[in-house]
Amino acid sequence: MIITVIGCQKSYRPPAIVAPGSYLVVEGVINAGPGKTTIMLSKTVDLSSSNTVNPVLNATIMIESDKGASYPVPGAGRGKYISAEQVLDITAHYRLHIKTADNHEYFSDFVPVTNAPPVDNVSFEVKNNGIQIYVSSHDPTNTTRFYRWEYEETWVLHTAYFSLFKSNGDTVLDRDLENDQIYQCWRSDTSTTITLASSSGLSADVINNAPITFIEAGSRKLDGKQSQVFIQKQPETNAYTILVKQFALTGDAYRYWANLKKNTQDIGKIFDPQPTEIRGNIHSVTDPLEPVLGYISAGTTTTKRLFIANGDIPTLWTLNTPYDACKIDSLFLDTLLRGNVKRVNQENTAFNLNRGTEPAVLQIPVYGIYNPLTGTIIGHTGSSPYCVDCTLQGTNKVPDFWRFTNQ
Repeated sequence: MIITVIGCQKSYRPPAIVAPGSYLVVEGVINAGPGKTTIMLSKTVDLSSSNTVNPVLNATIMIESDKGASYPVPGAGRGKYISAEQVLDITAHYRLHIKTADNHEYFSDFVPVTNAPPVDNVSFEVKNNGIQIYVSSHDPTNTTRFYRWEYEETWVLHTAYFSLFKSNGDTVLDRDLENDQIYQCWRSDTSTTITLASSSGLSADVINNAPITFIEAGSRKLDGKQSQVFIQKQPETNAYTILVKQFALTGDAYRYWANLKKNTQDIGKIFDPQPTEIRGNIHSVTDPLEPVLGYISAGTTTTKRLFIANGDIPTLWTLNTPYDACKIDSLFLDTLLRGNVKRVNQENTAFNLNRGTEPAVLQIPVYGIYNPLTGTIIGHTGSSPYCVDCTLQGTNKVPDFWRFTNQ
């Protein structure tokens, strides 16, 4: 005999997921200069929330030194606060003083200025399944010992089709390929993982080939060699670049970042480190029991940039493409459609928004269709914006730092 019991199921939401607390998160480094200090303020969100970003607006932030100097860090929108260009006294200690719009007040601990030594080298190694990028550094004075890195990477991306034409809303015109090409763009991203290294157990303060990031063999970050333009797919043409930013840490700061890494990146397997309480150096004056997330350091940073050219990417790698479903249609200026008695301009229903094209079916003209006898244009091919317009995924303005070749 089989007895089946059917009942209503009620989802279980653990208390941690729906915890009512919303805690201040402070991100950034006091830049001793030359340069600006950027601080990000946000509040934590419940895991069950559909919102992933909760910026803190209209706060007042000051950089304060133990010698009595202070420097404002005004708001720049979306929870970002940016100081003016500044050079700080590196013999002083510094802290942040934060006052939120609801009159909650916070201080970070005074910290010394730690100056990052130069980055010796940013290098890469081609492996079977991708490209590993490394950083190397050293401090001849043996005083740094604790290192942290962030990076910004930029790469070339292409669309499925190279558009030679555009619509002004009423008709199709030649595209200005010098100022308005939309086939090749550049896209950037910033690091989201914590990358640390320490030489504290070594006699010399040397970091050699610390892994920074890994690019999968099929990644679109290696899209440069797929170009339909001859000069853009040459071996010497650059496809990718990474700018590595190096920070020197105090021992306390290093331990904070190491614990944060354990709790966020190194957990998932049975033998991985177990979660630990993370204590930063920022405290609430209004409510001393209120948890505050973050650690504020002060110092200078150093950077180094690496380029990877098309010729560095193995030719046998098959790159992932989002354009498998792209197709190209032929649309004519004057044609008689099957079942109709009146000739129509198909371009007005595909390219020209002012002539009846619905935004949901808008296409971008790609190539011209020519009368083989007269050479005159009788229509254009077209495809969806995602398949043609790279500015939907990046920028078609060449970045200031971009080098087309390393030669």
